[in-house]
Amino acid sequence: MLDIAEELDRWVGRGRDFAVATVVAVGGSAPRGPGAALAVDADGTAIGSVSGGCVEGAVYELCAQALRDGKTVLERFGHSDEDAFATGLTCGGVIDVLVTPVRAGDPARPVLASALAAAARGEAAAVARIVDGPAEVAGRALVVRPDGSYEGGFDVHPELDRAVAAQARALLDAGRTATVEIGERGSRCGAPLTLLVESSVPPPRMIVFGAIDFASALVGVGKFLGFHVTVCDARAVFATRARFPEADEIVVEWPHTYLERTSVDARTVLCVLTHDAKFDVPLLERALRLPVAYVGAMGSRRTHLDREARLRDAGVSDLELARLRSPIGLDLGARTPQETALSIAAEIVAHRRGGSGVPLTGAHTPIHHDTGPAPAGRVGSVA
Repeated sequence: MLDIAEELDRWVGRGRDFAVATVVAVGGSAPRGPGAALAVDADGTAIGSVSGGCVEGAVYELCAQALRDGKTVLERFGHSDEDAFATGLTCGGVIDVLVTPVRAGDPARPVLASALAAAARGEAAAVARIVDGPAEVAGRALVVRPDGSYEGGFDVHPELDRAVAAQARALLDAGRTATVEIGERGSRCGAPLTLLVESSVPPPRMIVFGAIDFASALVGVGKFLGFHVTVCDARAVFATRARFPEADEIVVEWPHTYLERTSVDARTVLCVLTHDAKFDVPLLERALRLPVAYVGAMGSRRTHLDREARLRDAGVSDLELARLRSPIGLDLGARTPQETALSIAAEIVAHRRGGSGVPLTGAHTPIHHDTGPAPAGRVGSVA
């Protein structure tokens, strides 16, 4: 739901009723992961997607029905190959979809509206909703902030709200969307509960060091992939808005100095395109010791060997050097800045998702590396 927060926030602001279908769990070769959403308003307008087109028609009808009867429904698509093809899920995977009405007067609407507003503003927030449980908790929701404060709840027992808030905060800290199981005793309502916790966090950072033509192409690809992109170069004549109109930030500063003072995290990717030892070495000496997702550096194999020797002389260990992706990018035979940017982006995605980088044709590797089997359990109305 939070992946289409901007449009849903506008719908809330205009007083529209709508129903939102959210992917809860996936198994096999499913097109989209947990948290992907499709919403339908009372006029029949649809936004978002839960399957890249495979089962959209059937999910649209479920949303329309939820708007009419006000019931929350959990539906599974792809029990078998025959069912998968019948509904259009031709990839053979399994997806569980939670359909929730969000209408005027519904108890969860103010809570969901708060989560949507936060996500639309780019703020960190997590929202927990019931996937499976007793009728008395259906449709309830709870929103958690990074400091642990929360609003909403399940109107069962304060201890349940606190337990869910703690679980949701942990997922928010990790930037993850996942289902959470609460046992019968912990739920305080005489039955176990399954909840979907969706996390909305600011976009991951891509910091591109070196204001060259290859950097300009990489900025465009980084924005396309959803990164907040910063360009950093010590040379003011090159680090300009005219040269990098798509960048979120342009910083004129020595790269290693900027890296020392800026915030990075486990999702940050660092692309070193400076191609100059006086910039590269002090920058990479620091970068390889940070808990970031990816560090890549441009240069020929000869440049890489020289850079590696200089880094060892600076005290960088073999274990730290093993984190360096250099020469940067996958072997696509790239020549132009645009092709090179594509090869760098491909390596970042493969590293992030556990891909091998080999062609899928003729390979026996999974297409989706970060999906597991859909959880067993009751599927149907939870209202």
